[in-house]
Amino acid sequence: MKVLLLKDPKDRDSGPDPYIQELGLYGFEAALIPVLSFEFVSLQTFFEKLSHPDSYEGLIFTSPRAVEAAKLCLGENSKNEAWRNSLQEKWNTKSAYVVGKATASLVEEIGLAPQGEKCGNAEKLAGYICARETPNSSPLLFPCGSLKREVLPTILKEKGISLESLTVYQTAQHPSLQESLKNYFSQQGIPASITFFSPSGVRFCLQHIQKFSGDLINQIKFAAIGPTTAEAMEAEGIPVSCTAENPTPQDLAAAIKKALHL
Repeated sequence: MKVLLLKDPKDRDSGPDPYIQELGLYGFEAALIPVLSFEFVSLQTFFEKLSHPDSYEGLIFTSPRAVEAAKLCLGENSKNEAWRNSLQEKWNTKSAYVVGKATASLVEEIGLAPQGEKCGNAEKLAGYICARETPNSSPLLFPCGSLKREVLPTILKEKGISLESLTVYQTAQHPSLQESLKNYFSQQGIPASITFFSPSGVRFCLQHIQKFSGDLINQIKFAAIGPTTAEAMEAEGIPVSCTAENPTPQDLAAAIKKALHL
């Protein structure tokens, strides 16, 4: 049974994609189609802010891309040396808040201790942060993407938690998305299930899926990786057959299996 995942493949250097592996254990024939492309921006500004940990209460990372931006910042020898010699230790006296296991593991790679990874989405993370931070203190540094949602900033502001946002990557539709979807539907036919992994994925993919699936779109069980993506799907009129309890391969595979009555 075929399932389509609208996400980037995992870094090829770290082995097979865990979503493909987990769905394979359930007997699914899963395929990935990259939806988004990213361009990193303002990296020098980001490093300058990372160079002044005393100005901040901590860091917030809500996507792997934001941590990748930090890794790029610290990639140059002189900057990496400054990070290892003093900055990393100073940041480790503060909080590094994250959403999700993938982001948490990348934060660990730059030598910081992530907190809040089990929150699952920005709204829950905001509540987690508000319970731990003191109002009217120094700001939390929030490296983010150009399409960030305002849920987390809004909740923190309401609670008096200061936040300093910096756009460190810009998001666009992957240049091969339309062609990849066209090839998939012409060669593989209509999948039993399609999973969206982000609200921007919904925005960029929906019109192409409607075009290439035609009247057979009603046969597809649409899945969401989390509640935020599910909300974006519902807003576009997509019937959400299932939402992963947590954004993990295991929870997604279990949800799809249940939705397909297997």
